[in-house]
Amino acid sequence: MIKHVTLNDGSKLEVQLAGDSGRKVVMLPTAKKSVSGQEAANLKRWGVDPELGKNFVEGLSDTFQVLHFDYEGHLFEHPQPDRLTPDNITQDFLRIADEMRVEKFSYYGYSWLALVGLQLAIRTKRMESLIMGGFPPYEGPYREMMTVTTKTYLQAINNTAVTDFQPQDNVGLDEWDWDNVQVQLDPNQTKQFFTLYGNLMDFDDKFVLDRLDLPKLTFAGEKDTIVYGENFGSVTVDIVGLLRKHEAALKRSGWDVRLIAGTDMDHTKAMQPEAVLPLIKPWLVDKLLR
Repeated sequence: MIKHVTLNDGSKLEVQLAGDSGRKVVMLPTAKKSVSGQEAANLKRWGVDPELGKNFVEGLSDTFQVLHFDYEGHLFEHPQPDRLTPDNITQDFLRIADEMRVEKFSYYGYSWLALVGLQLAIRTKRMESLIMGGFPPYEGPYREMMTVTTKTYLQAINNTAVTDFQPQDNVGLDEWDWDNVQVQLDPNQTKQFFTLYGNLMDFDDKFVLDRLDLPKLTFAGEKDTIVYGENFGSVTVDIVGLLRKHEAALKRSGWDVRLIAGTDMDHTKAMQPEAVLPLIKPWLVDKLLR
């Protein structure tokens, strides 16, 4: 089933539902569309699966129904510079579920879409389980990300460097100088994440840790520590460090905590289907089907 769902800003997002009806539903807002050719080659150089969305959907839809869409990709095509708030995102996701006639669903999100899952879970009773990858549910790095997104937005306004997904042919990725990468981004694209984190500055995840009465999984790659240079506020976003620090508290509150092993298992590597599916699929089967 494919539909184009109208979001809170009036734009239309393509949404699909894959797998046999009657099965448990997994909402997957991270399902990026496949790319080919040079674009696919560039993604592979950065360790990104050019068929990430397709492989996630195929990997889950033999056991579950998968409600999937590329929310991030849509936001870069249709920015919401002043509207990307937890309330509006929740409105979008529940509207998507309604339009696809899905009453109950599990949720998997990675990075900022993981924190969105937490915001969704505290605003609805329709979620059956929650998986947060690459963003800790307890003492999350909201202020650090506010610094990074503020710097990113200001640089975009000034048409300065933020990031570049076209590595030079003669420079290895381990030698890439992130502080001096230059590319122009639309300020509206960067402002929407500045808006999102700005709306989370008063959010204290300590007070919601014990409020979620549903199966919960959080995970990260064991090398998921991002050190930002001066251009981005000289902050460190230590995802795996926070999970390790608070593992006992999370487990007491009913969270399953997993670290994906590997010397190269950084933030990007730990979001690829080959790393994630062997972790989340058995977990979903155990929590939903047994």
